[in-house]
Amino acid sequence: MVSQKIKVINKSGLHLRPAGELTKIAGKCLSDITLVKGEKRVNPKSVLILMSAGIMCGDEIIVECDGPTEEEDLKTIVAAIESGLGE
Repeated sequence: MVSQKIKVINKSGLHLRPAGELTKIAGKCLSDITLVKGEKRVNPKSVLILMSAGIMCGDEIIVECDGPTEEEDLKTIVAAIESGLGE
């Protein structure tokens, strides 16, 4: 398993549109992916579960990847969040 801490830069956090973008990206990854915010651990492959975490601008989250392509998947998810998910 690999992980990395990252700060969310989207002004409105991971609301529906950026959460949907992240879900599409995560869905293409072969690894199990978990986003950790405080005590909450969510699977970003489900937009409803992802939104339930209430991730806001400035929140620090941990991206965890575990699976056959974990290194590549971690880079992909972190790059997507750092890019602002199209916003």
